[in-house]
Amino acid sequence: MASADHLYVKSAAAAWLRDRDDRADFDFVRQDGAPIGSVVDIRFKHSTGLRVHLDQAVRPVWDADTEPVLGLSVPVDRDTLIRRWYVHRIRLDSEGTARQVRIGTEAFARPTEWFALDECEMTERGLSTPAVEQIVRSRSTRPVSWAVGRTRKVPEVQARAQVLLRKLADARKVESVVVVTRVCRDIAAVTGVEGEIHSQLTAAVTEAEHWLEQQAEARRKLFLRLEEAVAAGNTLEAGRLLMHANATASHDRTRSRDGHRGLGGRRPGCLRATAAS
Repeated sequence: MASADHLYVKSAAAAWLRDRDDRADFDFVRQDGAPIGSVVDIRFKHSTGLRVHLDQAVRPVWDADTEPVLGLSVPVDRDTLIRRWYVHRIRLDSEGTARQVRIGTEAFARPTEWFALDECEMTERGLSTPAVEQIVRSRSTRPVSWAVGRTRKVPEVQARAQVLLRKLADARKVESVVVVTRVCRDIAAVTGVEGEIHSQLTAAVTEAEHWLEQQAEARRKLFLRLEEAVAAGNTLEAGRLLMHANATASHDRTRSRDGHRGLGGRRPGCLRATAAS
């Protein structure tokens, strides 16, 4: 990171806001002993704030009151991209003696799209770019569910159910056991749904439960074959199967805070609870 990048970010953001008759407070956070300039906090009076991570010194927090904007060197995992639909990045391009800020929108299985700061807006859901608008339109049949503070053309619980159904379908497409399990648990916590939406939730969770059972059976067979290869002294086959097992475990590994066991244990109770609700 260039030593003055945080100053360029503040200057560019302040100018961008002035053009929109808006303002914000800026703070150069020194969290956990991080060097000054690693993080720039931008706090607005009437909308979600932004926390710009220019390097990896401070870990992004995704469920806080501020929306993370990541520098090019800051990693983001696949599950976060799937769960959030997209994340924002920032880069500073040198133009003569100045540095120009560009904002990128990164989504799962699609390249990062970059925009000038003037092409971006602050909305009720946070920082928005032309790519965000396209992602929202393509992923949502009812975009009104995003505008929680502006309108309520559909009941909030139905909008929540629709979002969860889309997340579950997306997780199934990329074969993410972790996200499928998590979304099923979120669906189990939804109350007050009736009629067609309830039927859709029940059917989706029933299908997800069957898919998870198939994944568990595939894992059981994989480890059985590995045990047989080891017992037979077939080191080549054992090595190949071990690599497969390690890749599967890495793909499906959950964080300790998820509070549920992996496929080797019992399936989460949320699956059956939802189908029976």
